[in-house]
Amino acid sequence: MATDFEPVLLANVGVPDSQRLEVYRQRGGYRALEKTLREYSPEEVVELVVQSKLRGRGGAGFPCGMKWKFLPKDRTVTYLCVNADESEPGTFNNRILMENDPHQVLEGIAIAAYATRAQTAYIYIRYEYVRAYETLQQAINEAYEAGILGERVLGSDFSLNVYLHRGAGAYICGEETGLIESLEGKRGWPRTKPPYPAVEGVFRKPTVVNNVETLCCVKHIMDRGVDWFLSIGVPADPNNPRDLGSYGPKLYCVSGHVNRPGCYELPLGVPCRELIERYGGGVRGGKRAKAVIPGGLSMGFLKEDELDTPLDFNSLQKVGCLGLGTAAVVVFDEDTSIVELLHRSCRFFAHESCGQCTPCREGTGWMYRILTRILHGEGRIEDLDLLLELADSMGIIPGTTICGLADGAAWPVKTAIRKFRDEFEAFIRSGSRLTAASSGSAAGEAS
Repeated sequence: MATDFEPVLLANVGVPDSQRLEVYRQRGGYRALEKTLREYSPEEVVELVVQSKLRGRGGAGFPCGMKWKFLPKDRTVTYLCVNADESEPGTFNNRILMENDPHQVLEGIAIAAYATRAQTAYIYIRYEYVRAYETLQQAINEAYEAGILGERVLGSDFSLNVYLHRGAGAYICGEETGLIESLEGKRGWPRTKPPYPAVEGVFRKPTVVNNVETLCCVKHIMDRGVDWFLSIGVPADPNNPRDLGSYGPKLYCVSGHVNRPGCYELPLGVPCRELIERYGGGVRGGKRAKAVIPGGLSMGFLKEDELDTPLDFNSLQKVGCLGLGTAAVVVFDEDTSIVELLHRSCRFFAHESCGQCTPCREGTGWMYRILTRILHGEGRIEDLDLLLELADSMGIIPGTTICGLADGAAWPVKTAIRKFRDEFEAFIRSGSRLTAASSGSAAGEAS
C-alpha cells in the first residue's frame, strides 16, 4: 500500500547539514509559517486542523484540533508545552526529528503557538537526549537570529519565545499533567482531572500539550492542505461512531529481532506484517516472529497470527491491544521466552510508577513479585489468574487511577497471559528457573 508514498516528515533526514537553518530554508522550510501568518487568522488555523482530523501522535490519539478548541475563549495567557519526553520503550521517532530536522519541529511549534495564541512555548525533552537537546538549542538560536522567534515573528504582529526544559528521565512525565508538574519544578505526579490543562495547565494558566510528531504534522497540513492530509491513512468506519479515522503519515519505529531496525514513515494503517517484512527486513536469522509489541510496551502484545492487523488507531483494539500508542513496533523471535519478557515489562512499570495511586503503586509491585517468583520455579497455576485479576482491576479504564500508567502496565500482562497461557503453564509445571540472561534483573527481588 505504501509503494508510492512520499515521505514528508522524514524528507530532510539524511540531507547534509539538515539541522542548519540555511539548508532547511533551501528545502522550503518556514514556507508554511510565512503562509499561515500572512493568510490565516488563529481561529482559521484551528479550524483547518480540526478539519484535517489530525490525532495526537504521542500515544492517546486524541484529536489535536479539538484539544485546541477546549481553550477558554476569554483567556489572556496561553502556554504551549511540547512533549519531547519520549519515554515509551521502543520509541525513538521524536528523537529522529529533533536530531535531524529541528527546524521542522520549531516551525510546527510556531504555527501551533500562533493558532492557540500562545506567546511562550516550552519543549520538555528527556534528559538522556543529549544530542537532540544540543541540536534543538542551536536551531532555536538560529531562529532567534533570523527573526523567526522572538518579537514580531517574520515581521508579523505575532511574538513567540521558545525554551528548552530537560526532564529527569521519569516515564510518568510523558503524561501531560505529570509533565506540567515537572516543568513547574515539582515532583512529576499527574494531576487529577478536571480541570484539564486547557483550563488550568502550566502555572494554572490555559495550556496546550502536544507531541513533537503531532506538531510536525500541523506544519505539513498548513503547507499541503487538509485534502492532502485526509487522502492518507484509513477513513473512519461509518458504522462505528467511536472510530474517528486514522489520517495522515505516521512514523513507525521498528526494533528488536529484525534485520533493518529503524524509523520508517508510512501511511497510517500499514499492516504490521508488511512493516516488519518489507521495511524491517524480516525477522533476523530466518526465524519466525513469536510476539510483537505494536505501539510501545504499554500497548500489549500481538501473536504471530495477528500480524496482518493494520497499525492504526482502531484496528489494534480489535485484537486485544490497548491501541496504536506511539507506533513503536518491537519484534521478538520464536526463541524468546514470553515469561521472561513479561517479567521485564512488570519490572519496568513497577519502577516507573509514581506511587500516587494505590492500585498502581501496589499492583505493579505485586505483578513484578509474582512474575519473579514464577521465574524462580516457585509459581502456581493460580498465579496466572491472580495476575489477570490484578491487571483487570487497575487503571483509568476501570476508573481506579489518575493517569494511564496503570493501564500501560496491565495491558502487557493481560495480552501475554491470555495469548500465551500455554507457555506460562508449561513453564510453571516444569519448575523452570531463571536463565542466565534474566537472573541479573531479578536478583534484587529474589534476595
